[in-house]
Amino acid sequence: MNTAKIFFPFVFCILFFFTDCKSQNERIDRQPAVAGSFYPAQQEELNAALKKLFTKAVPSQEIKDVIAIISPHAGYVFSGEVAASSFNQIDPEKEYENIFVIGSSHHIAFEGASIYSHGNFITPIGTVKVNTELADQLIKKYSFFSDRTDAHESEHSLEVQLPFLQYRMKKNFKIVPIILGTQSTSICQRIAEALRPYLNTKNLFIISTDFSHYPAYKDAKDIDKATADAILTNVPNNLIQSMETCEAKGFSNLATCLCGWTSVLTLMYMTENNPDITFTHIQYKNSGDTEYGEKNRVVGYNAIVIALKEKKARTEFKLNEKDKKELLLIARNTIIEYVKNRKTREIDEKDLSPTMKTNCGAFVTLKKHSDLRGCIGRFDASEPLYKVVQDMAIASSTQDYRFPPVVTDEIPELEIEISVLTPMRRIQSVDEIELGKHGIYIRKGQNSGTFLPQVATETGWTKEEFLGHCAQDKAGIGWNGWKDAELYVYEALVFGEKELKGK
Repeated sequence: MNTAKIFFPFVFCILFFFTDCKSQNERIDRQPAVAGSFYPAQQEELNAALKKLFTKAVPSQEIKDVIAIISPHAGYVFSGEVAASSFNQIDPEKEYENIFVIGSSHHIAFEGASIYSHGNFITPIGTVKVNTELADQLIKKYSFFSDRTDAHESEHSLEVQLPFLQYRMKKNFKIVPIILGTQSTSICQRIAEALRPYLNTKNLFIISTDFSHYPAYKDAKDIDKATADAILTNVPNNLIQSMETCEAKGFSNLATCLCGWTSVLTLMYMTENNPDITFTHIQYKNSGDTEYGEKNRVVGYNAIVIALKEKKARTEFKLNEKDKKELLLIARNTIIEYVKNRKTREIDEKDLSPTMKTNCGAFVTLKKHSDLRGCIGRFDASEPLYKVVQDMAIASSTQDYRFPPVVTDEIPELEIEISVLTPMRRIQSVDEIELGKHGIYIRKGQNSGTFLPQVATETGWTKEEFLGHCAQDKAGIGWNGWKDAELYVYEALVFGEKELKGK
């Protein structure tokens, strides 16, 4: 992706550079830079403006477990209502460990991102505390984070969000203020990996961005809808492609379709491939919708909320003896037919129980004289259980890279075991893992690996060995890689031909 070409028009916003001459250990509060221009400079007037904006904004949609919002950062008379609509979706009574406020630099370009760790932020309403301890930890741990103050001194994208937080939140909070200076998608991915462990209900992320800059009113509506729709897919490449398409269309006066694109992309790299996360669009307006804006030259604003999906009550999933025997028979007959003839047997669903037609993930394990001969499965519950068993029976007998494909003469010697999986859930502590009951799934960046619950029982490993072997042997992230990776657990209903023989 040629980001320099796509976003060159936005470079005109880079006005000047500062020299960071502050001592690393000196604690200096960051003073308001745009009070009196982007929003009122007097506390009483600012509170009155915020009250009016929240009154006009889209009310709370009762979205539970909000973990992030996307909010605009223009002057309050232009974008304040849309920003208030975003903040209205946050539970004001919730006490967060950290609120990460992330924006893209409008003034200077630099590699990586700057976390303000020199002190707190000051607004006309009062002091917004910075979690300087966490900021320092992140800066020390990752080379792409710095503590340069020049990125923050004149930057408005974070500052304008803070009075909304002060007005909305009823509990004390601390922020982690981050300005991205990079234009590199790979750096955005690395930042996302560093911040992903904090993406949970204990923390909140505020992503600061406006949308299209300076097209005509009608063009802005089309551009901003396409960009918002791409974000709502939670697929980072969709956003990149949408911006490329936007640029290729040659809209008149268009400087950028998303000024904080690096911040939004970083969030999407954090949330991608997580089935428990949902994006919800709340409101769209542009500056042409206000009494102060012109129709021939506008800036677009979207309010978007990111939350964890509400877990629905589930009835306990059970397989009776007949279901288990039928699934094992399907697996064996499928292997026989595929190994001999490279064909997959057709199964008539009307002869199957409702349980066998339920969408589930499953693994099929093959053993020969008690030694592993193949094991492949999948977690996603997108197809009926019997069909997943069929597909995994073929995969485990012919596609496990650790073993040669099964041949016809071996089939009578095979023992088949099936593990039907419950949905995965993310855990925050390894104390939640019960050996023998839980399987584990470890993900760090693009690497992942899993062990079924029975692995711990069969090996006699301790919990640390269970995690270490999975991280090292399966995910390829080293023995201790699990310590800063995403951890998930699931359960499995395990049964095999040996167990059910004679029943």
